[in-house]
Parts: sequence; C-alpha cells; structure tokens
Amino acid sequence: MRPSLLLLLGASLAAAQTPEVSALHIPRVTRPPKLADFINNVPRQAELVVTDFGQFDPQDGAPVSQPTTAYLSYDDRFLYVGWFCKDDPKLIRSRVARRKDILWDDRVTINIDAFGDRRHSVFFDVNAHGVRFDGTTTDGFGDDFSFETLWYSEAKITGDGYYVLETIPFKSLRFPDVPEQRWNICLCRFINRNNETSCWPHITRKRMPNWVGQFAPLEGLRDISPGRNIQVIPYALGSAARFLDRPAAAPPAMRSVTEARAGVDAKAVLNDSLTLDLTFNPDFSQIESDEPQVTVNRRFEVFYPERRPFFIENSSFFNTPEQLFFSRRIVDPQYGVRLTGKIGRWGLGILTTDDRAPLSQGSSARATNAVVAVQREFARDSYAGLLVTDRELGNGFNRVASLDTRIRLPRNWFLTAQAVHSDTGSPDFTGRGNIYLGRLSRMDRHWTTSTTYTDRSPGFRTDLGYIPRVDIRQVQHSTSYLWRPKKGPVIGYGPKLTLWRNYNRAGQVQDWEYVPSFAVELPRLTRFSAGFSQTYELYQGLGFRQRLALLDGKTEWFKWLALTASYTAGTGVNYYPAAGLRPSLADSVSVRAALTLRPAARMRLDETWIHSRLTTPRASVFNNHILRSKLNYQFTREFALRLILDYNAVLPNPSLVALDRTRRFRYDVLFTWLLHPGTAIYAGYTDLYENYSLDPSRPPYLQYTPAPTLSTGRQAFVKASYLFRF
Repeated sequence: MRPSLLLLLGASLAAAQTPEVSALHIPRVTRPPKLADFINNVPRQAELVVTDFGQFDPQDGAPVSQPTTAYLSYDDRFLYVGWFCKDDPKLIRSRVARRKDILWDDRVTINIDAFGDRRHSVFFDVNAHGVRFDGTTTDGFGDDFSFETLWYSEAKITGDGYYVLETIPFKSLRFPDVPEQRWNICLCRFINRNNETSCWPHITRKRMPNWVGQFAPLEGLRDISPGRNIQVIPYALGSAARFLDRPAAAPPAMRSVTEARAGVDAKAVLNDSLTLDLTFNPDFSQIESDEPQVTVNRRFEVFYPERRPFFIENSSFFNTPEQLFFSRRIVDPQYGVRLTGKIGRWGLGILTTDDRAPLSQGSSARATNAVVAVQREFARDSYAGLLVTDRELGNGFNRVASLDTRIRLPRNWFLTAQAVHSDTGSPDFTGRGNIYLGRLSRMDRHWTTSTTYTDRSPGFRTDLGYIPRVDIRQVQHSTSYLWRPKKGPVIGYGPKLTLWRNYNRAGQVQDWEYVPSFAVELPRLTRFSAGFSQTYELYQGLGFRQRLALLDGKTEWFKWLALTASYTAGTGVNYYPAAGLRPSLADSVSVRAALTLRPAARMRLDETWIHSRLTTPRASVFNNHILRSKLNYQFTREFALRLILDYNAVLPNPSLVALDRTRRFRYDVLFTWLLHPGTAIYAGYTDLYENYSLDPSRPPYLQYTPAPTLSTGRQAFVKASYLFRF
C-alpha cells in the first residue's frame, strides 16, 4: 500500500474517535513562583489552576480520592508547575532516594507532548521529598526511563499534605520553532496505598494503549525557545585493577593494570527540535549493576538491558516491533555520533559508532556501525517507519532494512505490521533472510487481547539486534479479562489465557504452549496470580512434553516493606547433558523472592534470592543459588552510598550435566555525588572471588576449591564529569 493511501486510511479511521478537550490557557509571569508562596498561601502574579482530577486507576472516571490542585505559569526561561496534594502526612509514601528511585512513592507528574503529535511525550515526576524522575512515553511502546535532563524541584510535607514546585527550563525541552506553541499535556497524581493514578484530563482505559493520544491542549506559550542549547560534558576516570588473566597460549596469571582516561560528550540542539550528540573516547563503564538473572541451562541468550548514557537517551527513535537495534552489541566504541528529533510529523534517528572490541578478540580491524530510522506519523495514533542498520568488519558485513507501521482501527483496535530483510557476508555465514510480523491488538478497561504472527527465515541475521531465534513460523495469542468491583476490598480480578504454536520451514512443530492463569488485585500495590502451563518443545530432534505450576505475588501493604515472590514447579529439559548422554526431561523447580525494607526515609535494603534446580528420581542434575543484598543510603538528594553483595553457586552433577562447579562472591561499594545529569562524582571499589586455587608453575594451573577464596577481579576507580551548558 502506498503512503498516500495509508494517510487516507488512517485519517478516516481516526476521525471523530478522540473527542477534543477544551484547551487550557497558561499565563506568562515576570515574577516566578516560590514553594513558600504555595505553602503560606501568598498570592502569585498569575497562574492556571487545575483541580478536576479523575481516576485512571482503580476506578476509571471516579474523582480523585484526595483533593489535588496544580498551578501552571511560565516566563521567558521556565515552565512552572506548583502542586498541593491534600493528605494525611502519616499515610504519605515518600522518602529521600536516588534520582529515579521513586516509582512506588506518592508523587505528581506533568506529561508534555511538545510537538503535538499525540504519540511522544516527556514526563517529570516529583515525590513528596522533592526527588526527581524523568523519562519519555511513546504510545505503542510504553515508557522509557533512560531519558534524563536538567530541571529543578522542591517539595515539603506539611500537616495537611505535601507541596511541590517543578521548574522546567525550556532549554531542557524540544519543540517546534513557531511564535506560539500548542502543546498537549497531562497532569497526574499517584497515591500508591490506593493503587491510584488520577489525571487531568481524564485518561480512560477504554482508549488504551493510547496514553499520549488523550492529553489536553495547552495554549498561551508565546515567544519561547530552547535558545542556544549547547552542552559539553568532559569526564576523567582513574582506575587500578588486579585480575586473573587466562590467555589461550600461556598459563593463567594475576595481572595489574592502572588506567587514566578522559573523554567528552557534547550535545547541540538544531532548529529547536533536532539534537546532535557527539562523543569521543566515551566512558562506557557501568555505574549501575545488572540485576541478577539465571543463566544456567538456558537455551537462548539472556537479555540484559542497556545502561550506558550515550545509547539510552532518545533510544525510542530506534524502536521497532522486532528489536533490530540492541546497543549492547556495540561493546567498546571510541567515537559516536547521533542525530535525533522531529520535524513536523517526521521523526528522525541517525547513529554511527565504531567498535574496538574485535581488535581485542584477535581481529585486524575494528567494526563500524550505522543505524538510520525515519518515521512518519499520520492521522491520529498511527505511523509508518523505516529502519536500516549496517555493521561492517573487515571484509564482512551485516545489513538490515525494515518497514513497519501501526494503524489505529475502529473500536480501539490496532494493527501492527513489519517486514524486514537482512543481507550478511562474513567468514562464518553468508546469506539472506526475512522477517514478517503482524499483530492485531485491543485494550480497554476490562479486555486485553493480542494476536501475533511472526515469520523468521533461517537465513536472517542481525548483528546489531536482539533476535534470539530464527527459522520460526509462530502464532501467539493472549487475552485477559479483569472485573473491577466498585466496592469491597478487591480492586480487580480475572482470568488470562496465553497460547502459541511454532513451526519450522520443514513443517515440524517446534514448540507449543498453553497457559491459563487467574489474578487478583488488592489495595496497597498487592497482586496475586496462579496458573499452569502445558508445553511441547522439539530440541535436537527429540520432543519433550513439559508441565509447570505457576504462582506469583507482590505486595507493599506497609510503606516500609515490599515483597515479591514467584514459584514454578513441574518438569524441564536438561539442555546440556554430560558427554555420551542426550537431552532429557527432569523435575524442575524455580523460586525467586525479593524483599525491600525501608527502615528510614533515607535507607533502602533489597534482598534477593533466586533458586533453580533440575532433579531426576535418583539424583540431582544441578542446583543454582543466587543471593544478592543491596543497600542504598541517601545522605542527601545528591550524595549516596550503595553496597552490593552477590553470591552465585552452580552445583552440577557431572555425570548428568556439562556444567562447571562454580562459586562466586562479589562485593561492590559505590559513593555517588550527583548534582544533576552530567555533573557527578563516582568513587567505587569491587572485588570478585571464585572457587579456584592458582599454581602457575604446573598444569592444570587452576584447581577447583570448595569455597570462593581467590580474588580474580579487583578494581578501584574514581570518575568525575561536569556539565557545561551554553
């Protein structure tokens, strides 16, 4: 279908589906408001007052349970949003925490769709202690918490509730270069003991997953601009490390390395709407630690999310239904260039970097990577997009091109489609392949349903994406219904059914799964579900029928305590049997439990236990225990201490499974002073111990020991960066 026909189709489908809300008019001021003005009821110069908040959850359309008022104004440089949230101070859930660590706190937020496209927005959350949380939302893809920018907040808890003042520089926003802006906004308050989200304008689940598409117009912003927005962030890093080196052609030995490193990130806003990011010798050391996951006896690659700043900002511009760009594939770049932004209804994302990792792996060349994404929005809540990725290494290459679209249909149905082609030429693989995907979905207050068809040919490859499996033709369906009683202790309850079936190109059934479950939602962020699964899996020519019982629950009944737990028991496949054996079915148990304690407003303690095991009637196949203790203490909003203790033990039966017996213990200490994104000092120390003894004088050099007593990875570092903004 030609783009012009898509435009006409989308316009006809979306017309009259989204009723217009009367536009708000925001006044301009010459005297900025102060938090004390709201607390002491001092008259401000002028402001737009919003009080008519309605619930999104748990009772769609009901009035907010606690009186809430927002006050909006602006001047030449800033947007101001003042809040008064009436409440019993003893019931308010809030604490002095790290930036962005307030997801389960009582808080307020303004969501801004500055381009008026009703698809992308940026949000600015603040809890009752003034801690900030910013991010972006893209309808159809959800929230992206990676976005960070410079803005200001103040808050105070009083005898009748809490007050907040948000001050957002126009330099921190992107919007069209026109004399008068017409934005779309949404103001929300979260009261977590009630599982409550209340918004103005009224956002209803009847029109989800359209969130941004329901915002209200905001007028009156005249003669504003991000201005000459140029940012330069130099950094310096010093580190000393001692680690166990295991070269292929020499005995293992301890090595010591000291490093002094510097680099710079730069950002410039072009035409008020495009952002150019440059980086040289970037620091991609991960300050944040990956959450623990089970990696033992996994058939496919385990996914770890991106945490490096250069890649995560504006990453939503490179999203497609199939994940064709996964930036963790770029391991060690020396330079990077990225251009992202919007021009009218067009979205643009361009990224190019090198990658020095192949050099360290014996290659004679470094890789070069390029990604280009273009999107065109049409009608309301619909778009069409193009994505191209290219990775070049020596004489080898991998090139991928994709077209995708999302179209809103009548009665809140959405059609998502994607077609992808890859071309690969490398020493280990040469070929071409395709992916075709189609999805029909709908969500409202009670029903959620989705049906997806995915076709990936055997020759498809994406060196820059995350596609763990090819050679599939798969149909997947999921549907759920949630009853929402208006009275009583239960907020919601209902069943869910997920089923899928997958064939390969030879027509063989590779997998199928049938999973019915039932969930109950209670106040105070409490939810329980139970279900079972029946599964068939074809692996190495053998067919396995598996069954599992599934239990899952979470609660924050008390504001100082949170609990989550999951339990599965049944059967599972031993994918990596010992030499001479074939894969086989065994009894399987998997447990995950997490406890969060908040004994004081500035302290948070997280305890995590993960256990998985396979057993036969006569013997254990393996046991895997993962324990993590994580302490965060926030001295001030800027200065914090983090301590992590990790233990991971893999205890195999070598006669049944090809796994090493390993025990690892790691501790990690990090002090952080974070004034705002870009200006920070980090000082850290980490040490990893493994169950080895080292004797470099005679083979086999490394011997397993019962306990992790050998330090194999020790590092101390200090990193400092500073944001210069012009």
